[in-house]
Amino acid sequence: MPPSDGMISRKTVLKAAAALGVAPLLIGGGVALAREQAGSGQAPGLTPDCHDGDDPTIEQIEGPYFKPNSPLRSSMVNDGPGTRLTVSGYVFGRACLPISGVLLDFWQADDGGNYDNVGFTFRGHQFTDANGAYKLDTIVPGLYPGRTRHLHVKVQAPGRSILTTQLYFPGEPRNNTDTIYDPRLLMNVRQNGQVREASFDFVLDVPQTPGTPSPTPTPTATPTGGPTTPPSGTWAPGKAYNAGDRVTYSGVSYVCLQAHTSMVGWEPPNVPALWQRS
Repeated sequence: MPPSDGMISRKTVLKAAAALGVAPLLIGGGVALAREQAGSGQAPGLTPDCHDGDDPTIEQIEGPYFKPNSPLRSSMVNDGPGTRLTVSGYVFGRACLPISGVLLDFWQADDGGNYDNVGFTFRGHQFTDANGAYKLDTIVPGLYPGRTRHLHVKVQAPGRSILTTQLYFPGEPRNNTDTIYDPRLLMNVRQNGQVREASFDFVLDVPQTPGTPSPTPTPTATPTGGPTTPPSGTWAPGKAYNAGDRVTYSGVSYVCLQAHTSMVGWEPPNVPALWQRS
């Protein structure tokens, strides 16, 4: 259904781009980003949804190489050689308002197209800041048979379901032959000296009311000092947990995998990157 304001919908642009096998470029030369209407609370046009009948950021298959319990970090650039890449953007809900405390778990191939299935090379998770922003420092992933160049990511707002998807690079020859590739997941990419800079805004199917801020979490480095687990041994929000701390939640035992300060929405069953059932 076309937008009521008469603008060409993002979905129409993407369908045309897919038919031509090119990136969905809009006025100004870039792929549409949800940040163009960030904070307005209005249904924006020409963005990865929030408005014209499009869906939020689409799901894609996890693939065979995902591993849970990735380290809490936003830089993987020292994991191996390759062309440096930064990926940044925002996570929005349905009203194009930013969401803080969103978990983003990235994994990718190294420069040679290989995944580390033993350790955690080129694997890591982070959380959006109070402005809903994220930034990943890494390298451009290598190619392997049957696929175009891509990044994997799982995105989860506090207390919400997990979005598993992949991000793609414009202008890649294999985009036309990769059966999984979808132009709706293209990043904006530009060269800045020796670094490739990419941007992508995620839109999650999270209802929002304009004027109501999302909760602001406080992920922390590993705390020092004495035990911080509540005396009862049950999980509670607002507590600084260390890796290795054990809690119970709804009668089930969990062990903490990454140091963090808990908040509502990060209950152990909801964030497998932080808690493992024991």
